[in-house]
Amino acid sequence: MVFKLNKDKRSSAEIKSPSLTDLETATIKTDDVFGVINEDGPNYRNIGWLGTTVLLIKSQIGVGVLSVPSTLAVLGIVPGIICLWVISAIICWSDYVVGQFKIKHPHVYGIDDVGALLFKGKIGRDVIAVMYWLFMTCVAASGLLGISIGLNSISSHGTCTAVFVAVATVVTFFLSCIQTLGKISWLGWVGLVSIISALLTLTIAVGIEDRPATAPQDGPWDKGLVIFGQPTFTEAITAVSALLFAFTGTPAFFGIVSEMRDQRKYTQSMLVSQSFVTIVDTVVGVVVYYFCGQFVASPALGSAGGTLKKVCYGLALPGLFVTAMMFTHLPAKFLFVRILRGSSHLTSNSAKHYITWYSCVAGCVLFSYIIASAIPVFDGIASLIGALFGTVLCIQLMAGMWLYDNWERRFTTKTVLYRFLLFWNLFAIALGSFLMVAGTYGAVIDIKESYANNQGAGAWSCRDNSS
Repeated sequence: MVFKLNKDKRSSAEIKSPSLTDLETATIKTDDVFGVINEDGPNYRNIGWLGTTVLLIKSQIGVGVLSVPSTLAVLGIVPGIICLWVISAIICWSDYVVGQFKIKHPHVYGIDDVGALLFKGKIGRDVIAVMYWLFMTCVAASGLLGISIGLNSISSHGTCTAVFVAVATVVTFFLSCIQTLGKISWLGWVGLVSIISALLTLTIAVGIEDRPATAPQDGPWDKGLVIFGQPTFTEAITAVSALLFAFTGTPAFFGIVSEMRDQRKYTQSMLVSQSFVTIVDTVVGVVVYYFCGQFVASPALGSAGGTLKKVCYGLALPGLFVTAMMFTHLPAKFLFVRILRGSSHLTSNSAKHYITWYSCVAGCVLFSYIIASAIPVFDGIASLIGALFGTVLCIQLMAGMWLYDNWERRFTTKTVLYRFLLFWNLFAIALGSFLMVAGTYGAVIDIKESYANNQGAGAWSCRDNSS
């Protein structure tokens, strides 16, 4: 079987039979990205649509959802939910464009390949490559920070927080060394069940408890629920950036779809994933904020008090580790493919293959460790990542991909749908650019104020960072 771009663009593969069953079970010999795939080497095209769905969900549901309730406390329930749904719709379109672009351009593996096409050369490739790598490793850093908060909560600050971050880093390194997403997909199930169990426990806990952990424990207290918030510009844009961070799994989707057995099934996996993530974020955000009000913690798991807080974090820890693993594995795979692409070492069990792979994983997780230790403010790092990198890699770039494939039709296609999509993608680029600049400013101010108010632990601090 030889992989190439078919005229009907149904798939990146030329198959013996059009049957989907045959495509699922066929043995892959060559690929536009990975080249020759030997039977004795790792199979990089071995994820079914269900495994893909789980990986897509897990790339979205992780540390991001834990900041949703606190954004509602800033924006108010109504504006907060509207912003959540609007962002979900925008990201859903971006996710759809990823699948269509991959089918039309089967040689594309990462967003850097998109940069080379859109910006016509090496500079565009390298700039987007750096942004992607920084974004993914910073998301992994937020996962490491979340793990350290969980370990502090479970152990009642049993040791120095810097030690917990280091432990999280070491475990994440070993998990990330698993080479193919086909073998990782089962961990996606573990992570998904873990996070959902923790969130369900949290929603039940805040409903049955007399008051949240951060509220006054004696005397009367007021939730201070806000239907329409009155935040400052900085507070509002920081909250919107945190909501965007909850949906910024899109840059990981190229790496996932590239390892699917049948890339034509990506869209159905994506739609299931996006619907599930939106429902979970909405339900968890509304329920937790309703019961906790102004005393909601961030991460949200800290809103449960006493033993239930420990239970919530205990259930969430495997999911947090899987999040850190995925966002370490994917940028490491990105570097690995870029270094060895076109070489027989990419899919062989050679010494160069393994030395390169483990070095890429180690480099990524070490950088994430530095970020997690240097910026130990959960809300701040979530907002900063969402604004600085998430907008470009999840909104502007995907709009640019659609324009790249459809721009020449503007003089020949007069349909209402085409005109709407043309306007929409141009508007998305403008909107994303505004959110990037304003959101980055807001996140930097938020981090600065956290340190000034002594609310966040210092870099490499031993202080307890649990809520």
